[in-house]
Amino acid sequence: MNYVLLFLAVVVGFIIASSLKTKKIQQISLYLAFSGAFLLAITVFELLPEVFETPSKSIGVFIMIGILLQIFLEFFSKGAEHGHVHIKENKQGFPWLLFISLSIHALMEGFPITEENNLLIGIIVHKIPVAVILSFFFIKAGFKKHITLIFLFLFALMTPLGNFIANNFKFLEEVHTQITAIVIGIFLHVSTTILFESSSNHKFNLSKIVAVLIGIFVAYLL
Repeated sequence: MNYVLLFLAVVVGFIIASSLKTKKIQQISLYLAFSGAFLLAITVFELLPEVFETPSKSIGVFIMIGILLQIFLEFFSKGAEHGHVHIKENKQGFPWLLFISLSIHALMEGFPITEENNLLIGIIVHKIPVAVILSFFFIKAGFKKHITLIFLFLFALMTPLGNFIANNFKFLEEVHTQITAIVIGIFLHVSTTILFESSSNHKFNLSKIVAVLIGIFVAYLL
């Protein structure tokens, strides 16, 4: 069921983008702020205590590796993981660099999802606006519809695949804490960037502050 929900998050994002394609993309900025705050809070409330059950400086090293990995991936994805992409118009070829970088990011997202944490909800909340924005930009860039659908279909498979690998390859249990720490670094970078980039001129207004507070509060209640 987890795999289906993770896949459907991207489908929902595409449907939303298709129905709103004549409107401005900024209209989902409040939801972006909420999703960024929610993902950040889930990371702090759920994942950080898990990896620091046995405190170790090496865990901090792996978190930093995650942050640096995300910075490296964004060199190719142009920030699509947090809803900030620039695709030149009238491109028809398959965007391989964007796909590979987003696939690595999405694959890593699936590894820490377990029945013991609420990360599944956080990933779903995070994926919907990302899928919306990706769909908007593909439409704007003039990609053929089948290329957009293939890209989003493959992208939607990545996080379920990551979770499947984590659940079925036993040797990964030995490095579960380290992988989770790397994903924490990825989430910390992505979620904080979302919070700043979802605000005009990197400034928060009252509605954004309320959206952020609601995101944190809902994550705390889970």
